[in-house]
Amino acid sequence: MLLEQGVMGLLIGGFSIVMGITILVTVFLWIKNKKNSSGYIWTLLHLISFSIAVYFALKSIDFDYNHPMASEEISLQIGIFGVVWALSMLCLVIALFCFSKRRNSAS
Repeated sequence: MLLEQGVMGLLIGGFSIVMGITILVTVFLWIKNKKNSSGYIWTLLHLISFSIAVYFALKSIDFDYNHPMASEEISLQIGIFGVVWALSMLCLVIALFCFSKRRNSAS
C-alpha cells in the first residue's frame, strides 16, 4: 500500500513506544505482585505475540507492490498476522482466567 514518506517510521516508532511502556508497566506490576506470576506471564506472552503480529501486519503494508507475486505475498503476511494475533488473544484470555481465579480464591 502506498504511504506518505515517513509514515511507516511513525507507525513503528509510535507502536514501539506504547508497547515498550506497556511491557515495562506489566513487569513492574509483576514484581510488585509476585503472588500471581502465571497471569503476568500470560500477559507478557500476549504483548510479545501481539507485537509479532503487528510486525507481520506492517510488513504486509510496506510490501513492494511491483513484486511479481505481490498479492500472494501480502495475503500470506496478512494470514500470518491473523494466526499470531489469534494466539495473542488466546494468551490474553488465559491471563484473564488466571487473574480471575486468583481473585475468586482470595475472596
